[in-house]
Amino acid sequence: MRWAFLIAMMALLVTTVWTSLLVFDPRAFSGHMGTHMALVAVIAPLAALAISGTRWDPSRSWHPGTALLLSFVEFVVVWTWHVPAIRELAESSAAIRFLELVTFLISGSLLWLACIGAGRKADAGLGGAVALLLTSMHMTLLGVLLTMAPRPLYGAEDVTCLGVSLTASQDQQLGGIVMLIVGAVVYLAGGVGTVAMYLSAAVVQPNEGQRR
Repeated sequence: MRWAFLIAMMALLVTTVWTSLLVFDPRAFSGHMGTHMALVAVIAPLAALAISGTRWDPSRSWHPGTALLLSFVEFVVVWTWHVPAIRELAESSAAIRFLELVTFLISGSLLWLACIGAGRKADAGLGGAVALLLTSMHMTLLGVLLTMAPRPLYGAEDVTCLGVSLTASQDQQLGGIVMLIVGAVVYLAGGVGTVAMYLSAAVVQPNEGQRR
């Protein structure tokens, strides 16, 4: 199963990076958001599922509160890359766009690792679930702001995304909707799943103690 997660993650990662750097119009915000969501909400959890619980898993020795710290780190990463001036800088340079992809992937993978690891420990509390739910909330907030903004924040020119011509407003609104549908829902589901893992671990641990 871990190999399946790893293979799926690598295939999606190569496809996502190639599409982002060589296929999408760098000015297309909706394309950027699709890439962003693929990295943090699909590829990152697959990477975490492939690594979690193995000897390569750094979260085994982390403090239970690390998940909350990493949630804040991802919050800073996500909102920083969506500052209009920084977004414009990324659009102008493939190297900066690649750096953006790397920071999304690393921050997302570490957060998912910490949350999955915390969910498997009965003594870790609900820190992992809270971290994912908080992430879902700030993803929702950013998605709403992008969708409901009265004017385009990332340029005023028409763009083309996967052969579809979009005005700047339509492009930004589509990007916001992608964040709402994918980011908010996946992190919310992850938070609920982590609660279920924690409750399962909390039940198993007392039962093991009674058998001893």
